[in-house]
Amino acid sequence: MNLVLIGFGSVGQGLVEILRDKADDLQTRYGFTPLVVGVATRSRGTLYRPDGLNLDALLAAIQAGHLNAYPDTPGLERDWDALRLIRDSNADVMVESTHTNLDTAQPALDYCRAALDSGRHVVMANKGPITLAYEELTERARVAGRLLRFEGTVMAGTPSLRLGIQALAGCTISQARGILNGTTNYILTQMEGGMTYADALANAQALGYAEADPTADVDGWDAAAKALIVARAIFNSPLTLKEMPVSGIRYVTPDDIQAAREAGERWKLIARVTPTEASVQAMRIPANHPLASVSGATNAITYTTDLLGDVTLVGAGAGKLPTGFALLSDLIEIYTHERMELS
Repeated sequence: MNLVLIGFGSVGQGLVEILRDKADDLQTRYGFTPLVVGVATRSRGTLYRPDGLNLDALLAAIQAGHLNAYPDTPGLERDWDALRLIRDSNADVMVESTHTNLDTAQPALDYCRAALDSGRHVVMANKGPITLAYEELTERARVAGRLLRFEGTVMAGTPSLRLGIQALAGCTISQARGILNGTTNYILTQMEGGMTYADALANAQALGYAEADPTADVDGWDAAAKALIVARAIFNSPLTLKEMPVSGIRYVTPDDIQAAREAGERWKLIARVTPTEASVQAMRIPANHPLASVSGATNAITYTTDLLGDVTLVGAGAGKLPTGFALLSDLIEIYTHERMELS
């Protein structure tokens, strides 16, 4: 399986590290031997080599600051842009992990369109295209006979979508509730320890959990995008961000935290999804609820089912290797599907 990586930040590098370090295991267990044939970045260069790039050299080059540091090799192209790499390379799969844009989903949306229309499978960690153009992309994938996979868009490598789609197949799911943003959960946890909101946010920023502009996290929009993806993947819901009530944690005070504690409750930013509606808001939940015990930057999701009751999955919601693993899990699914098609 030949891969082109569009975006080569932390997530793309995490995938390449996994492919390098687990190469023997992936071959032994699955017969899976992927080749990274191309990489495109916004400002640090582009590489394409039909026979595959050396993963150690690729990581060394990006860590040196630019893909120009990759050594000259027979067959290597350096001047292709992202769209040419997607359309004209020998890739089987495009892996998209550029920056998320929740206003237009661009440029990732055009990359996804080009890949599907060129007969490539698509794997992404980018929330924008699924949030804003799910129906269009799934129809393009259907017409092309290709697979569109996006496990890494919700809870990184913790298989929140696969749990609802595959593991709970046969159950009727009536709702999903989740802690889908680790930054806000970390801030609320720190506030429970006595910090003010401002101090907890500053601490989260110092640790790299929150961006310099934390708006998407603290005002609930990151969690809202993930909730919308759950709505589409689990319920095939046509909801949009504009229809969702969304609020964040900006106005939760130490007094609010204390009042909840005295009532046997905890504050959490909860995304709630049903077949007909979705919302994100900070709320008090009983201390004995499975989501109440989720602390720090950890994420969790609870599916309410007819046959099993509530099923809760807890795990990492971000990070280089967890999200890199999400991409790997999608790639293995596509590879397995292709093998079954050929058998």
